[in-house]
Amino acid sequence: MHNKNLVSSYFLLVLLFSLPSFNIVVAGDGENSGDAGNPFTPKGYLIRYWKKHVSNDLPKPWFLLNKASPLNAAQYATYTKLVADQNALTTHLQSFCSSANLMCAPDLSPSLVKHTGDIHFTTYGNKNFTNYGTNEPGIGVNSFKNYSKDASVNSFRRYGRGSPRDNKFDNYAPDGNVIEQSFNSYSTNTPGGSGQFTNYAPNTNVPDLRFTAYSDQGTGGEQEFKTYLEQGNSGGQSFKGYGKNGNGADSKFTSYGNETNVAASTFTNYGQNANGENQNFFSYGTNGNNPQNNFNNYGVGGNGPSETFTHYRDESNVGDDKFINYVKDANAGEANFTNYGQSFNEGTDVFTTYGKGGNDPRINFKTYGVNNTFKDYVKDTATFSNYQNETSDLASSSEVDGRKKVNNNRWVEPGKFFREKMLKSGTIMPMPDIKDKMPKRSFLPRVIAAKLPFSTSKIDELKKIFHAANDSQVAKMIGDALSECERAPSAGETKRCANSAEDMIDFATSVLGRNVVVRTTENTKGSKGNIMIGAVKGINGGKVTKSVSCHQTLFPYLLYYCHSVPKVRVYEADILDPKSKAKINHGVAICHVDTSLWGPKHGAFIALGSGPGKIEVCHWIFENDMTWATAD
Repeated sequence: MHNKNLVSSYFLLVLLFSLPSFNIVVAGDGENSGDAGNPFTPKGYLIRYWKKHVSNDLPKPWFLLNKASPLNAAQYATYTKLVADQNALTTHLQSFCSSANLMCAPDLSPSLVKHTGDIHFTTYGNKNFTNYGTNEPGIGVNSFKNYSKDASVNSFRRYGRGSPRDNKFDNYAPDGNVIEQSFNSYSTNTPGGSGQFTNYAPNTNVPDLRFTAYSDQGTGGEQEFKTYLEQGNSGGQSFKGYGKNGNGADSKFTSYGNETNVAASTFTNYGQNANGENQNFFSYGTNGNNPQNNFNNYGVGGNGPSETFTHYRDESNVGDDKFINYVKDANAGEANFTNYGQSFNEGTDVFTTYGKGGNDPRINFKTYGVNNTFKDYVKDTATFSNYQNETSDLASSSEVDGRKKVNNNRWVEPGKFFREKMLKSGTIMPMPDIKDKMPKRSFLPRVIAAKLPFSTSKIDELKKIFHAANDSQVAKMIGDALSECERAPSAGETKRCANSAEDMIDFATSVLGRNVVVRTTENTKGSKGNIMIGAVKGINGGKVTKSVSCHQTLFPYLLYYCHSVPKVRVYEADILDPKSKAKINHGVAICHVDTSLWGPKHGAFIALGSGPGKIEVCHWIFENDMTWATAD
């Protein structure tokens, strides 16, 4: 059936270009507007496919149909021909990605242009950048705002190097998706002048970040760095050389990798061999979820500085951490370290060499967190308080089934999971952030997607097509998605990765039959706040039923992981503002009646305080996710 449809679609395209003329119009939201009414566009084909394979006449799900490829008829025909020759497609990748609304890394060549500090940049992106304000003479201020906003791959080299001016940099690569960013040489070798750097890659999704040499070998001047990868999601980060070999310059670093989710980070050389500086570092990996942190060389070999380090991996959830060399071989001075690894759940913490080899240092260490290893600290001159060789009791405890249990629900966003009894008119409850944080993409037309490789055995071909270097985040993203798609289904699960809207329709109808409805939550209003539940309707009469849920997967084009979900109840509910009682949203929620096969550490049980098979668990359908059920 699939091959027959592909052939028919291709002959329609050929027919189109045998016509003497044809007007192409912009796609609209309705069936009879724009390319939706053009039978030769991907969207027109998808609408016909829906009519043919779904048996009811209920209103069409435009939130799904509008995810069809935006290619017009001419582009559709062109790229269908190019995809037959993958070498031809890869040479046209950037135009293909732009026209088809895909997420691809830009092909950037290094910039050789040098910019003086007299240029105050406000927005700069999708280009590599070399030499800003290097060796600028005299006093003044170098100012740079908003570099690489929403972009994916960029490199920035030499900001304010060798210049005595004050340097300010705001917002480097914020809100990016699967980004690869590198920043070299900020305010290095500067004779005087202060430096301030604010917001490096905040709120990024799966980043690969590298920052080298911040204010190294600077003389005088006060340096401040705020928020490096705050609230990032997964990915890796490295920072090398902050204030290394500095002379008399005070420095402050605030918030490195705080509130990140499963991020791997490495920080090397903070204030190493500094002369007479006051060093302050606040909040490294605080509130992280399963972080993997390595910190090497803080104030090693310094001469007379005052060192303060506050909050390393404080209140984090599991993860593995190593801290090596804190003020080792320092000359006099005072070092204060507060709060290392006060975690909620046990991880692996290793701290090696604190103040060892120092010349008359004054060492104060307070509160070393959960467990494992602390080696080589100055026993004669160090004040050491509060070493806990057990899991911290920071988390509150509660009684569950007669047993005391640590309550770590701070790691599950309020409202992410809830009980079925909450779905009653008048209930006030928190709503999680249901906003889709993935990049905006469209499906590929099935005729194109079917010709692209889609398996781990052919990942090299796919990486070549999408210009993904072997060690890049794009390559990792592709590999992770393919591996998840090829993973064996869980017990009782039926699954498929849908790389076209037609594939999703096929899977849902194969599980549920042709009389189906697909639903999603109407918008994101109410997110991250309290809501009131209005009118509630149980789908299929509120009875236990079967559904198909589809969740986005990070990939160059729109890809969904769909799986059958047995023994659920599905609900629609009006969502009201709890103060005005006005309707602000229309939500779709799914309640899993059988949780017996769920893992005991599932976030739902952490949040609700129970275990597998003992309670039902409900959650909202997030933006751009969807659930299918038989029509009432």
